[in-house]
Amino acid sequence: MKNKKIILLILILLIFITIILGVYFVFFYQNKSNITNTTNPSNVINLNISTDKPIIYIYPEETTSLLISLGYPEKITCSYPTYSEKWDVTAYPDGTLIDNTTNRELYALYWEGENFNASVADEGFIVNKNETVKFLEEKLDILGLSNKEAEEFIIYWLPKLQESEYNYVRFTSQEELNSYMPLEFSKEPDTLIRIHMQFKHLDEPIKVKEQILNKKERSGFTVVEWGGTEIK
Repeated sequence: MKNKKIILLILILLIFITIILGVYFVFFYQNKSNITNTTNPSNVINLNISTDKPIIYIYPEETTSLLISLGYPEKITCSYPTYSEKWDVTAYPDGTLIDNTTNRELYALYWEGENFNASVADEGFIVNKNETVKFLEEKLDILGLSNKEAEEFIIYWLPKLQESEYNYVRFTSQEELNSYMPLEFSKEPDTLIRIHMQFKHLDEPIKVKEQILNKKERSGFTVVEWGGTEIK
């Protein structure tokens, strides 16, 4: 009788353990699927990854000495010229910059940062590999890049975008960028354009609501920044 009770207790314990393990594995694989499944745009992916290649062009109306500050320098992983508290430059109307620390001539400032929250959201664009150039030319014109700036953007990002048949693309809002990395000037520009492209490689298209982009006009003292992030 005593042996039967022991066997019964062991069976109950084994059943209990089996139920617990079953619940755990269902929960684990469901969460894993939510992270990796990109065929459903409602599965938002938030990852602390890098923002790559932001470069800053500066076009004052007259030769101007400027101090440029990035709001969260602790996020910076790479910069040129080396960023330390601020950049100190002399800017010319044609976009030429002189680094007042080294006296080197530059055409732009460069930085990269970490801990950027990129996401596959319900809005954006699905871009076929063969339509990438046309898409970028059209959207970058709307967002305010000059032909030269757009060419540099496309030359840098095109090889990465053409690695897959389709890409999910969303342009980060300027409000999101200002929150992630404030950009401050000793003399405020009349026009500030900050473009940041998030993208994720796709084997097949997914359904998303098309992102609405507002036409950006340039006037007066203008500063332009572009960069991007690949959502892994």
